[in-house]
Amino acid sequence: MARIIVVTSGKGGVGKTTTAAAFAMGLAERGSKTVVIDFDVGLRNLDLIMGCERRVVYDFVNVVNGEANVGQALIKDKRNPNLFILPASQTRDKEALTIEGVDTVLKELGREFEFIVCDSPAGIEKGATLAMYFADDAIVVTNPEVSSVRDSDRMIGILSSKSRRAEQGLEGIREYLLVSRYSPDRVQRGEMLALEDVREILSLELIGVIPESQAVLNASNAGVPVILDRESSAGQAYSDMVSRYLGDELPHRFLNVEKKGLLGRLFGG
Repeated sequence: MARIIVVTSGKGGVGKTTTAAAFAMGLAERGSKTVVIDFDVGLRNLDLIMGCERRVVYDFVNVVNGEANVGQALIKDKRNPNLFILPASQTRDKEALTIEGVDTVLKELGREFEFIVCDSPAGIEKGATLAMYFADDAIVVTNPEVSSVRDSDRMIGILSSKSRRAEQGLEGIREYLLVSRYSPDRVQRGEMLALEDVREILSLELIGVIPESQAVLNASNAGVPVILDRESSAGQAYSDMVSRYLGDELPHRFLNVEKKGLLGRLFGG
């Protein structure tokens, strides 16, 4: 049976879809058959970041409504044979998703895949609550700024009380914290929260810290999950995150201000 992981946050624009794409690719690279589903009906960004937008014929809502089967809607990633994408609809309303329909699709996917990664919309609207409802694990993505952390705290409450696991009295969802767009320089200048402050407020197991990096935008524009950029700090941090999820104990990197060399100190470079 597949493990269902939801990538969620309370606030938009924190890097959920970037994280879902990188995480799914990382799992696939480690040999696990993985599918990533876009729950953001009406917007649909996952296919752009995965670079498969021109290959979308059927989508998640088509499958939920019985207008296509799962095999017709799944898009096989060109770079990794273990990875598949189930895109969202751009033309339907979020109400098109039903709990019964999503359950049926997830059960069918669960017979074929080891991991199902759910790219959730921000907040608590229907697509988000459905993505969270079926989750076994949750990766809560937050930026190190007050409003993002506050909204993430609210999502944690929903995860612990409104999931299928909570309803059935099962072991709760395993919750992980991912801090994105972290800049030690800005922390030092007092422009964003320190990592210790974020961890103290949210009290979740820290699975990764993704540094602020131009590589994320470059990868998104190119339709390539940033984890494939092996040279970038963001790509390396996402790779570390996947390893931690799979049980490896790795120190967190990119947390401190880089020390300048002599020339840098002399000339401010």
